Amino acid sequence: MAASDPFWRRKTLGAMTRAEWESLCDGCGRCCLHKLRDEETEALLWTHVGCRLLDGATGRCTDYANRKSRVPDCVKLTPAKVAAIDWLPPTCAYRLLAEGRDLPWWHPLVSGDPETVHQAGVSIRGRIVAERDAGALEDHVVAWPGRVPKAAKPIPPVRRGSDTEL
Repeated sequence: MAASDPFWRRKTLGAMTRAEWESLCDGCGRCCLHKLRDEETEALLWTHVGCRLLDGATGRCTDYANRKSRVPDCVKLTPAKVAAIDWLPPTCAYRLLAEGRDLPWWHPLVSGDPETVHQAGVSIRGRIVAERDAGALEDHVVAWPGRVPKAAKPIPPVRRGSDTEL
């Protein structure tokens, strides 16, 4: 790795500063969608119902600083949690880097434009139901949050060994 390489290629998730860590979030909003577990198979089921704090236009939390007090089951990601949980979408920068992959072309850190996450079809913009309007989550099961959109191009191949130093 060259010193001129971007921080996400030079550092493990655990070695990043808070600002670097926070900048990895592309604002897609997929992790803020409600998920269900099949009781018999333990399979993960995605819904298109957003958390009550999720802004459907921006893909961002409307009260990020206070999200844990307002939504007690909100998960604060850490390198250890990223390595252990199975519900991060396949496009998530935290997941990609933990798996030894690089950031895709549409990620704002690569493109320099926060709109590319929306242009690539990765974000939740225009695709979700508000929690207050949803009713039963079981009525809103969808597959798209767990898939890479066609417009987003394939996720780049593995760039180095997996981030086992988490």
